[in-house]
Amino acid sequence: MIDALLDGYGRFRTQQWAHEKERWERLANGQKPRTMVIACSDSRVDPTTIFDASPGEMFVVRNIANLVPPFEIGGGRHGVSAALEFAVTQIEVAEVMVMGHGGCGGIAAAMTRQFEHSRAGEGGFIAHWIDLLDDARDRIIAEYGHGPEAVRALEMEAVKVSIANLRTFPCIPEREAAGTLKLRGSYFAIADGVLWLLDEATGAFSPA
Repeated sequence: MIDALLDGYGRFRTQQWAHEKERWERLANGQKPRTMVIACSDSRVDPTTIFDASPGEMFVVRNIANLVPPFEIGGGRHGVSAALEFAVTQIEVAEVMVMGHGGCGGIAAAMTRQFEHSRAGEGGFIAHWIDLLDDARDRIIAEYGHGPEAVRALEMEAVKVSIANLRTFPCIPEREAAGTLKLRGSYFAIADGVLWLLDEATGAFSPA
């Protein structure tokens, strides 16, 4: 596997890096992306690929099921919260987009609760992360049951949950009120390559 990685690096170094050498030299002095994207770690949904972004254009955080936990202080490590705080208060991004996607394994696990009784290191970390969706899961199952339609609905609902949790961070609503920050929701359907955008006023997603 390392050989494949190094082959890829070789292509990058002799092609993309060489082609954008001046950009990389500028980026060495600092970054100023205008957009933060919170996406899933799934290997099929790289935001920089989907949005055809160049180096330095996006501040990206990826995790299981593109989730944002609510604001909280105390024990534990807060990787997503720290990245969010850095992007919003230090880099001062103008937009934060949460991007869900089709065929999400984390959402499927939230639906089935397959890791619910697992120990940490054997699925317990996953269970404790995706239980952020427990309330949403119950609402979706009550409306759609357990089939593919329910899974897709929960994939989209997870975006809304994360946006709601974003607004529990004090740095978010104050910047929204000042007009310096915009929150956006999106959903990428892998099979057909269509990006759906959330209209928060109606709660509906529509193709971009």
